[in-house]
Amino acid sequence: MPRSVNAVASRARRKKVLKKVKGQFGRRKNVWTVAKNAYEKGQQYAFRDRRTKKRTFRGLWIQRINAAVREYDMSYSEFMGKLHAKEIDISRKTLADLAMNNPEAFKAIVDAVK
Repeated sequence: MPRSVNAVASRARRKKVLKKVKGQFGRRKNVWTVAKNAYEKGQQYAFRDRRTKKRTFRGLWIQRINAAVREYDMSYSEFMGKLHAKEIDISRKTLADLAMNNPEAFKAIVDAVK
């Protein structure tokens, strides 16, 4: 009995990967084994960096809040401590956005905390 390898499905799988690595440099875009490795490595980086992105943005928000509250003679940790003591629940993302785009609303929050 002849061996069945299902070439149609194999080619479809390869084409799917080669389509996703289109635009990469050198053999990464057209040689199956190199392209497969490049694609898998790219997926690993994407998975890892979706988590790293969250960390990076949190750090950015903290820096922006810190810079904004320093204008009112307060440090970031002092501000956040007082914010939690007054039981004002506003995310760092929202606070950073207010500090950047709506300084008078941010000043009202700082005054409420003081």
